[in-house]
Order: sequence, then structure tokens, then C-alpha cells
Amino acid sequence: MGLPGLKGTEHIGFTVPDLDEAHAFFVDVIGCQYVYSLGPFRADDDWMSEHLAVDPRSVMRELRFYRCGFGPNFEIFEWDAADGQHPQPRNSDIGGHHLAFYVDDLDSAVAYLHERGLRVLGEPTASRNASEGQRWVYFLTPWGMQLELVSYPDGKAYQRAGGPALWHPARPAE
Repeated sequence: MGLPGLKGTEHIGFTVPDLDEAHAFFVDVIGCQYVYSLGPFRADDDWMSEHLAVDPRSVMRELRFYRCGFGPNFEIFEWDAADGQHPQPRNSDIGGHHLAFYVDDLDSAVAYLHERGLRVLGEPTASRNASEGQRWVYFLTPWGMQLELVSYPDGKAYQRAGGPALWHPARPAE
């Protein structure tokens, strides 16, 4: 059972406070490829609230699509929210989130983030139990969005027991 015809995640969308700053970060620091942009979008009726659950007078100034290696595309937005904007949620808040990027060498990726002046949250952590074999660390974008680096070049412990495998960006066809 499940969603008929499901193939996978096509894109992940999120709102940023400054689209040009986010563009520079995702292209120049992370290494994503910019693909295209659209906008602005505004409506004089209730289209925005009916279709996007935002204040009907909000304006989506622009959206941009990016491809970041293997995996889902990114769609980032900049809004003029008619009813104001809420602060960035923490992981512990409802709607809290993060994006995780798989890297082959976690230590060199963390060093790179430090060289770029980004805030890395603590030192890399070795996972235990079903995720043993994985190391990870969180870091923040210039506007405070939480991102994660993760690496498990020799797999995770759960894989030794068989069963379904999580999709792996370094081996996308598996």
C-alpha cells in the first residue's frame, strides 16, 4: 500500500530571509548547481491561502531551483509575508528540520566549513546501535538554518542484519 506511483523525493523546499545570500551559500560553499528561478507571485483573491496556506496578501518574491549532487532538488523561496514571519524553528520545535549532506570524508568537510567561517556545532559524533559506522555533525547557514554533514563509508550496523537499505547518495542506483 501507500501512495500510488511513488518513486522518491523530487525536491525539498524551504524559505530563506535573503535569496541572494542563500544562492551564494548553496552554490559557492556547498557546491550546488543553480538551475532556474520563477516569480514574483501574488494574488488579489484567496489563491495564496487556498493553495499555500499563507496570508492571501503575501508575495512570493522569487523561487530558485538547485541540484546538489545526487538526491532531491532544492527549491528555495524568499517571501514578503503579509502577516510577518516567525523565527527559525529549532530541531525540537514542531516543524523543526534540518538538511543532511552526505560526504565521503567528514573530517575534511568539517575543516572546510571552519575555513569558510561557518558555525559548526560541536565535534563530529560517532553514532551507536543501528547507526553504528556513521559519523555526523551539525552546522549553521549564515542565516541560522540547521544543516548536517553525515558519513558512513563502510555502512551502518543495521545493514548487517539484512532487510531494506536506506537510499545512499554515494551509491544512488542501489
